[in-house]
Amino acid sequence: MELRETPDNAAASCTLLTQEQCTEIFGRVERAARSRGVPSVEALLSVHSEALTRFANNTIHQNVSEEARQLSVRVVVDQRTARASTNRLDAGAIDDVVEQAIALARATEPDPDLLPLAEPAPVPVLHRFCRETAACSPEERARAVAEAIHLIESAHQTAAGIYSTGQGAEALFNSQGVSVYHAETLARFSITAMGSDSSGWAKASSTGRAAIDPVALARSASNKATASREPREIEAGHYTVILEPAAVLDLLGQMFWDFAATALADQRSFLTGRLGKRLFGENIHIQDDVVHPLQSGPPFDGEGVPRRRLGLVESGVPREVAYSRASAHKAGVAPTGHGFPLPNEYGEAPLNIVISGGDSSLNEMIAATGRGILVTRLWYIREVDPYEKIMTGMTRDGTFLIEGGKIAAGVKNFRFNQSLVEMLCNVESLSPAVRTSGEEAFDMVVPGMKVRDFNFTEVTRF
Repeated sequence: MELRETPDNAAASCTLLTQEQCTEIFGRVERAARSRGVPSVEALLSVHSEALTRFANNTIHQNVSEEARQLSVRVVVDQRTARASTNRLDAGAIDDVVEQAIALARATEPDPDLLPLAEPAPVPVLHRFCRETAACSPEERARAVAEAIHLIESAHQTAAGIYSTGQGAEALFNSQGVSVYHAETLARFSITAMGSDSSGWAKASSTGRAAIDPVALARSASNKATASREPREIEAGHYTVILEPAAVLDLLGQMFWDFAATALADQRSFLTGRLGKRLFGENIHIQDDVVHPLQSGPPFDGEGVPRRRLGLVESGVPREVAYSRASAHKAGVAPTGHGFPLPNEYGEAPLNIVISGGDSSLNEMIAATGRGILVTRLWYIREVDPYEKIMTGMTRDGTFLIEGGKIAAGVKNFRFNQSLVEMLCNVESLSPAVRTSGEEAFDMVVPGMKVRDFNFTEVTRF
């Protein structure tokens, strides 16, 4: 099938499937399934493209672009289900992938708990497609990168990072009448400034690239590298810590897979036996909210169920968790629209995290701290204790000693062992929440946090 540009994106450098094209493809899928005696069929369609400009040693060394499309077909045959996928959308490929899905389903064991396909329900339309982001050229990215590199070079530092722009569309249809579609764009800029014995880092993402200022991010990274030169080595121990939003995301992003009904049913969630009980400080409020203006992603889940806003934590009390259709059916409740495409072993998870912020700026937090540590971000995070959610990891790219309400010096990086449950009981103040990108976790809307008694266990060697 020929791909055409979406009507509102004539200037874009690559193409997306329109909703009308997706409907046409699903018609072919459904006819192919019915001709083989299978009336229950679901199709997940996606087209994504991304262009990436990568730089290191103050030089752009890579400019690549990639476009991927996929048709994933799931059938239900006599309480059996299976999925097959293809990256071709011609009539022959559609027939083949439907036949493969049916053959796989008939080869599986029946699942007595398998539900029929989802029924249609209203899904909100979210406008997250930005023409400017979709149409961004390699030359435009290169100019922005060059300005950022020039700023860092002028500070006698070395820059490395990426600038990417992309667009994507996802659609899900089934023979029960579900028909949902979402298109959006995304831009990301990440930069590390490196000195002889220090480094600084900054990163931002947005559906609209105008919201990203590469020069401002480069200046922030450069300033951190400058301020952390000749880092002191101070002893490990319990400190008052100010975590910038990226560090909050890096750490707390590890716990939201536990806010899932399947994880609770399997007793592998740290929330087991704790829902409805105060677990964190009263100033902790966490939602999952796909329609939040700083969030991104489709407003429906892997079965086409609309995503509902969840009050995960209210005043320190875990209240709600995500339910797929299967886990909701077992629990006798309504699904929340957080399930993954079937079949899967994970069930569901909230993916649009919004942690409510406060009114203290990071500078105000620093000024109110007699002695403490400022952390830019964390990495190499691993779980030590799943029930108390004790995590270990290291600081990097800008760790500072605070003395007398001021940044006194850069310090050598620490390893930490910290319970997230304990940490969220010790939050003294919060900055306003912002859209934040980290190293590995999905983007979230989070504040900076001032936390008492954060446990650093040792000084690292780098």
